[in-house]
Amino acid sequence: MSDADRKSYDELYRSNPAVWSGRPNRQLVIEAVGLRPGSALDAGCGEGADALWLAERGWRVTGVDFSPVALGRAAAAARARGLADRVEWLPADLDSWTPPERRFDLVTAHYLHATWTDRAAMFERLAAAVAPGGTLLVVGHLLGEDAAHGQHHAHEPGALYTAGDVAAVLDPADWAELVTETRDRDRGAVERTGNPAPDTVLVARRRSLAR
Repeated sequence: MSDADRKSYDELYRSNPAVWSGRPNRQLVIEAVGLRPGSALDAGCGEGADALWLAERGWRVTGVDFSPVALGRAAAAARARGLADRVEWLPADLDSWTPPERRFDLVTAHYLHATWTDRAAMFERLAAAVAPGGTLLVVGHLLGEDAAHGQHHAHEPGALYTAGDVAAVLDPADWAELVTETRDRDRGAVERTGNPAPDTVLVARRRSLAR
């Protein structure tokens, strides 16, 4: 992540008592509601809504974000909801941080819209963290020529990606299922943010170890 990205997000968090809605992202709910709880990594967790939603449903979660302001809010929310023992908040920059390999039953990343030094390598590291039989969920805003609903001024083209971009770094031999789709955003999120761009969604299941 560039210094400009870090500064921008730090200023965003410091200038607002709450940046995001506090509700879990729609695609996480769709994909995780039927999964057996285990260990989860929420990459770029922000103020922690997704991590807390998972923790309330029995997951043990590691929430990673570069912003100490966002992590402080997430930790306070976890304490208020009696979830402090189920979530570890880790200050780290996904641009350089390497998660433990094959450690998490679910790795989820929503809207990692920044100018990364090597975005493909970042997604490779996140994918490598998925345990055998586990799930990788990566969601972004679908903008530019591929979007059916126009542009959104808040995101620079170089900060965006598609599910296909993520799929390109995955070895098909390692994944039993790999789905890339375009899905409509939650109506409430569209009304709240003014961003009607659909989601670009990758869901992949790592093959289980051979018996």
